[in-house]
Amino acid sequence: MLTLTQTLSPSLSPLLRRENHRVHSHCHTSSVHLYRPTSFHTYNPLRSIVESRCNLGKMQKRKLGFGAVCSSPPVTPTNLQWICTISSAVLMFAKGTAIQKSFLVPFLALQAPATLVSWIKGEYGIWTAFLALLVRLFFYIPGELELPFIALLMVIVLPYQIANLRGRQEGVALSLVIAAFLAFQHFTRLGNLRRAFDQGSIIATLAILCVVAVPCLLLI
Repeated sequence: MLTLTQTLSPSLSPLLRRENHRVHSHCHTSSVHLYRPTSFHTYNPLRSIVESRCNLGKMQKRKLGFGAVCSSPPVTPTNLQWICTISSAVLMFAKGTAIQKSFLVPFLALQAPATLVSWIKGEYGIWTAFLALLVRLFFYIPGELELPFIALLMVIVLPYQIANLRGRQEGVALSLVIAAFLAFQHFTRLGNLRRAFDQGSIIATLAILCVVAVPCLLLI
C-alpha cells in the first residue's frame, strides 16, 4: 500500500498543488468581496454630502429657532417708483393742499417707472393722448384732468437728454428738490402740523410724505 502511494504521489502532486492554489485564490477573492461592501458602507461620498447638508440645516434651524420663517420681498426701485407715481396722481386730485400742482408734472416725468413710460410711448399711449387732445379742443376739461393730460404729453415729447436722467442719481436728486419744495409749500401754507393731519388734509399729507421719502430711499 505504501509502495502504491509512493508510486502515485509523483503524478498526483501537480494536481494537489493546482487544487491548493485554487482554494487559496477563492478564499482571497471571497475575503475581498466581503471587505468591499463593508468599506463601501463606511465611506460613501454621496451619503457623506447628504449627511453634511442635513447637519448644516439642523444647525441653521437651531440658530434661527423652530417655526416658519417668513421672508418679505425686497423694496426694489421699481416698486418705489410706482409708489411715487401713485402718490403724485393722488396729489393731482387732492383737495386739502395748497401746493403748486404744476410741479408734479416734471416730477412724475422723472419718477415714472419704465413699464409705464413704455406704455405711454407705445401705440396705446399715443392714441390716448390723441383722443384726450381732441376732447380738449372741443369740450371743457376740468383743471384736475388737465394735469394728467399734460403729464402724458410731457412723457411722450420728453427729450432724450432729460429722459436719460430717469433712474439715475441726477434725476433722483432733481426729484428730491421738487418734492422738498412741494412739502415746504404744503406745510407752510397749512400753518401747523395739526391742520396737516386733519380729516381734509391727511390724504394730501401722506402723499407728500411718500413723494419726499421715495427719492430719499432711492439715493441711499
